[in-house]
Amino acid sequence: MDKHRGEMARWLDILVAKGVQELVFVNRPWPIDLRLPATIFSCASLTRLYLGIWRLPDTAAVPRSVSFPNPRELGLCWNVMEDRDLAFMLERSPVLEFLGIMGSQTGVRVRLVSHSLRCVQLGFSFMEDIDVVDAPRLERLFQWETVSAVNSRAMANRSFRIKIGHAPNLRVLGYLQPGEQELVVVAGSKESIVPSAQILAMEVQFGVRNAVKKVPGFLRCFPNLETLHVQSTRILEESTGKVNLKFWQEGGPIECILRSMKKLFFYEFRGSRSELTFLKFIAERGRVLDQMVVVVASEYFSSGDNVNAKLKPLTNAKWSSKACKLELFRSPFEEVSGPPYCHEIASDFGFADPFDLQYYAEAEMISIS
Repeated sequence: MDKHRGEMARWLDILVAKGVQELVFVNRPWPIDLRLPATIFSCASLTRLYLGIWRLPDTAAVPRSVSFPNPRELGLCWNVMEDRDLAFMLERSPVLEFLGIMGSQTGVRVRLVSHSLRCVQLGFSFMEDIDVVDAPRLERLFQWETVSAVNSRAMANRSFRIKIGHAPNLRVLGYLQPGEQELVVVAGSKESIVPSAQILAMEVQFGVRNAVKKVPGFLRCFPNLETLHVQSTRILEESTGKVNLKFWQEGGPIECILRSMKKLFFYEFRGSRSELTFLKFIAERGRVLDQMVVVVASEYFSSGDNVNAKLKPLTNAKWSSKACKLELFRSPFEEVSGPPYCHEIASDFGFADPFDLQYYAEAEMISIS
């Protein structure tokens, strides 16, 4: 593409002249950090734009009068960009509803200030922070397979932060990673809570004590949570020190478990004591729990009898909600490296719960005895 800069500039001029509305513009082959011409900001007719494997234009040199009046969907895939470039594009896109950053060549600090955004998806990226400053219409925030880009000595011991400021309509959030990430809520009241959140998904390393110890603090931020999805992350070796039922009981009440949680989905259960203790705690505290679904890792158990034996402490627990239905499934996957995810479903508001069992539809049900 580097040899065709003149042609590329002419292409963009033609697209501007023709009033193109949807554009997917990907740079290939090398170099992967070729500077995208600033002409792209002249495409005022665009409603949907995806840019891949570019170095974004230097927005500091773009006239302040430039704007994207019509884009509702923006996807940035494996680009090189400065923090100010993303801020520029958000500021100049007054009707933008969907933002997706899929991969990045450099560290990204996502600072969301937008009165139109409804859904944000961040994946396969080096993240410095996610800061939801002012996003009154934001309903869904997803991040998965993100890696902390904090490398300096001064910041090396700080967790990758997800900071929630003004987002009164934020209903769906995931995948949070207790132990790997720090959740900071900037609330108008003294309590650091996100009262609007109803659906939450987490990845938890149940074999790592420090990760499990972060879970109660995360859950206390969502007092009105109705559905919780938990992906148990596989690790090679469990850390020393066990988290038992006493730990969960001594931490104080978790409002969402007591008063609002109706559904719990637990994926890739491997039979560890820490996993079982967590499930038992929710069973004995969930007053309005209607459904608990446990998907057993396919490689862990050889038969349904083994599953029943391992889960006997849970089935024999004193369930707070007598109406709750416990369902067991065998995972259809031989190996699972991360949580199931589909970005098309995530951005489709026709799916009330984008974390639901779409990838586990063919899972084999296990009878409970």
